[in-house]
Amino acid sequence: MRHSRIFLNAALLAPAALILVAGLPIHASDQDSRIESTIKNSYNFKAYLAGDNLSVKSDDGVVTLNGTVALYYHKALAEETASNTAGVKSVKNEIEVKTEQPAERSDGWITMKVKGVLTFHKNVSATDTDVETNGGVVTLKGKANSQAQKELTTEYVKDVEGVKEVSNQMTVSGERRRATVGEQVDDASITAQIKTSLLFHRSTHSLATKVSTKDGVVHIWGEASNAAERDLVSKLATDINGVKRVENHMNVK
Repeated sequence: MRHSRIFLNAALLAPAALILVAGLPIHASDQDSRIESTIKNSYNFKAYLAGDNLSVKSDDGVVTLNGTVALYYHKALAEETASNTAGVKSVKNEIEVKTEQPAERSDGWITMKVKGVLTFHKNVSATDTDVETNGGVVTLKGKANSQAQKELTTEYVKDVEGVKEVSNQMTVSGERRRATVGEQVDDASITAQIKTSLLFHRSTHSLATKVSTKDGVVHIWGEASNAAERDLVSKLATDINGVKRVENHMNVK
């Protein structure tokens, strides 16, 4: 009789256990689907990486990125965006750069980095600026909305690694660029843009910085060689789309 009671209890508990076990994959699958959707619909994937051929797969929070990109820094941007998405534990970046990239420190390499710098900062314009590099001397042509924008463009380009001199021949049009109505930039995209942008600048590319963003408010930690370097990090981060405020907690050595 006692054995019968034990077997009966076990039989009653078994279906409940199966329900709990069966429920775990469903929950994990929902979470992974949410992660994949969030990454694919992020600002960076829809704006900067839209022309690339990328796939995103999440397995229990471990995200694998596959596909091809046209520019080498798009690979880093995709990884940073995924890494800073809520629920992501780690990222396997298996993206390949489909086109041959310019040799390091060549004129083509410098031009590519300059265009990258101008792409991420909101107070300059990559689309309205033509970039040519010859022997490390960068010539800028095109239109600037104001004299301040023209000067800021020069300032940013001068701080790109490999640039020896900047000849800014841009004309000031006096026309204001229209803001995109309803354009929202998610926190993961903001963090990724800041970290990628800092790698382009000569004064900040080697800094070990930690960046986090919450509702457009950016927090930065790390070490700066001097106050000027610390201030530059704040300035560059503030000039990223979607940033409302920057709290710089960096220590000066």
